[in-house]
Formats: sequence, structure tokens, C-alpha cells
Amino acid sequence: MLTSINPTTGEVLERFEEMSDGALDALLGRASDAFVAWHTRSFPDRAVPMRAAARLLRAQKATHARTMALEMGKPVTQGEAEIEKCALACDYYAEHAAAFLADQPRETEWSRSFVCFEPLGPVLAVMPWNFPFWQVFRFAAPTLMAGDTAVLKHAANVPRCALAIEALLREAGFPAGVFQTALIGSSRVARVIADERVRAVTLTGSDRAGSDVAAHAGRALKKTVLELGGSDPFVVLADADLAKAAATAAEARLVNGGQSCIAAKRFIVVDAVAAAFTERFVDEMARRRVGDPLARDTDVGPQARVDLRDALHGQVEESVRRGARVRLGGCIPDGPGAFYPPTVLEAAEPGMPAFDEETFGPVAAVVRARNEADALRLANHSRYGLGASLWTTDAARAERLARTLEAGVVFINDQVRSDPRLPFGGIKRSGYGRELSEYGIREFVNIKTIATRDIRATRDISGRG
Repeated sequence: MLTSINPTTGEVLERFEEMSDGALDALLGRASDAFVAWHTRSFPDRAVPMRAAARLLRAQKATHARTMALEMGKPVTQGEAEIEKCALACDYYAEHAAAFLADQPRETEWSRSFVCFEPLGPVLAVMPWNFPFWQVFRFAAPTLMAGDTAVLKHAANVPRCALAIEALLREAGFPAGVFQTALIGSSRVARVIADERVRAVTLTGSDRAGSDVAAHAGRALKKTVLELGGSDPFVVLADADLAKAAATAAEARLVNGGQSCIAAKRFIVVDAVAAAFTERFVDEMARRRVGDPLARDTDVGPQARVDLRDALHGQVEESVRRGARVRLGGCIPDGPGAFYPPTVLEAAEPGMPAFDEETFGPVAAVVRARNEADALRLANHSRYGLGASLWTTDAARAERLARTLEAGVVFINDQVRSDPRLPFGGIKRSGYGRELSEYGIREFVNIKTIATRDIRATRDISGRG
């Protein structure tokens, strides 16, 4: 049973029966059958329903934002922005897929040689609840435009979002079987991966979930792309614009209630400006309004589930036990729902959960560094490597230092974000492979070499023809 629960009130919204084994088998059969015709369509033909999906997303923006607010607590203004981003991705790949996957000639001794990109078949997507539309569309837009079909196994707490996405894509004109939602729990993912009709797997989630999916995919020799957790550093050097850095730091930490892999989590500040930055940062965090995600003036909604909120609070308590100091928040509020206040911990350091682990909620760890070199050392002192933000007014120095940060994405004087035009992904325990841009659309295709020898020319040269 999959249960949709409103994290603001604790109310059960709806319950869904999991698919039977027979229904799941039929779904995979449809995905395989649909691939036969879908992958032969031209790029302009595939772009027609993709552009229609973008139009529908924009037209239905308020409806889908409300669904997200009710099902996982995202403030409606942030939900509307998420839907707009999904529409942007659909338009982007409808426009650029043909160029990204065009044949690439190579100069060789053969008469003609080139690289082509051919779709693989059905791709399984195991997606999380925190960006329940965007995570799906940033996979689906390039994958469907490449000619693959898609099977979505969404997080168990957002079944309404999962079904809404499938319905929208069918309404947009995608043929039956091209995109389907499988209402199943995590325990049945291994079976789907092992099915010979599934050709590849992508997962966004925790590093533990990524390890599990990668192990099953490895046994089945299936290609995987993993976008996993993060403990992103936000590095503030002595010459940074502190007012701008502090305001952006609060936004970067509190986006989606702090429930984002690329939300800034460790705020590493050189000693010379640490006190001044921290004062500004605490003020900015304190100004954000916590409340009902359906209210348009809410900045921070509830956490997605009570158990996740309680686990986050446990990380705060253990960090304090090991020497961190609470400057703001740090207490579970009275009343219903899975709320947690914006929280700032000072004197965080390695060995504390707030430094070592991914804190998936509105908890910021301020870390003091002796100097620039120490700040970079602390930034890289993590098993994760997803994103990083670097603050300095010296542009040339910033780009030089950005190359030393162990991350897949580095933003200078801005918060980290994903964009359809830029490749996105991490290193170390943050996963492998890339989403978005031309790199993302080439993850689930066969990169094929074709080389031709002109037999007639060979015969003429040899004197035998």
C-alpha cells in the first residue's frame, strides 16, 4: 500500500494499492512494445508531444503546485517555479535533441567513418519525493526525445504526483507505453532492474539507495546514472560581498525546506569575516517565514515526513553533544505536522553529523577556516562531491580555486542550481553520470561507431578488380 499523507496536518490524503506482479509484467511489456515504434520516429515527430507537454505544464501550473504542497509540503510559489522549470526542459530538448544526437563524422583511413547515437529501449527511473516533478522531467525530457521509453518508480509518499505526470504526458500526445508510472514499493525495484526488457536505470536519492541499485544493475550488466546525496560547501573568503553572500546563503540552505541534494549545507567561512558573516546569516535565516505551504507568503513549509524531521533533529542534537552551538532554531515546534525551524549551528567541524552527513532539512552548519587554503581543505573534506558555492570578488582567483573544489558543479557568487543547458551530477558518494545538456541525453543511448571500407577502391589499388 502506498499512502499519500499531508505533512502539514498529518492527514491521510489517499491510499493506493501496489500493482500486482501481473500488472507490472504487462506494464513492462507495453514499454518494450512501445519502443519499437517510438524509436523510429523522427526528432520533429517526437518534439510535437514534448512541446505540448511544456504547454500543459504551464497551463496546469497551479494545480500541480497544489498537489506538491499537499503531498510533500513544498510552498506553492516554489512548486510553481518547479513546474516552469519542467516546461523549460521540455522545450529545450524538443529544440536541441536532434543536434545533440546528430551523426558525428570522423577523419580516418576508412572511406567513411562516423559516430551515431541510438536509443537503448525502456529505461527505469527511480525518483525521490523532494522535487517530485522536476526530478522526473529532467530525466524524461532527454530520454524520451532520444527515442527511449520510460518506466517511473516514484517515491512511495508522492503517488499523486507520479500519476499526475503520467496523465499529463498522455494528454500531451505521447503514445501508450512510452511513459508509465509503476506503483510499486522499493522492495520490487530489483526485479524490474533484472527484467531483460529494461535496458538501463537512473536513480536520484541517497548514496545508500544508489549503492543498492548499482549493485543490482551491475549484476544485470545495465547502464546506470546515479545522482545521490550531497553535503555542499558554501565557501566565503575574506573579500566576499558579505551582505549578498548571507542573503544567498539563506536561500541556498532553505530552498525546498532544505530538502535538496544541492542545497548549501556547510558554510565554510575564513576567520577574518566569520563573525560578521554569521551575524548576517542568522538574521537572514530568522526572517524566513515557516508556515502552511498553500500560503503564498510561506518561505519554508513542513518537512516531507515526520520521521525525516525527527532524524534531522537527531543530527542536530548529536552535533551539539559533540560541541556545536545553536545560534538559531534547533527545537521541534509544538503542534501538528512535520515542521522544523530554520536552524544555524556554530562551531561545526569534522566528526559531527552536521559536517559529515547530509542534513536534509533547514539546518546550516557554520564552519570556521583559518585561511583560504584551510577553507578549501574543509570544503573537500567530505565523502560527497555534488555542488559547491564559492564567494570572492576576484574573478580570476575564483575560477582558479573552483577547479580545486571536488564537485560536479561549482557556482561562483551564486547558489548552486540545475539548468537544462548545463551538465549536472557529482563525484565520490554523490554518484556518477550526468543529467541535462548534451551530456545528459547521451547517457541512455548506444554510442555506435560505423566505419566503411570502399571495396571498389580496394580492388582498384590491389590490381585484382
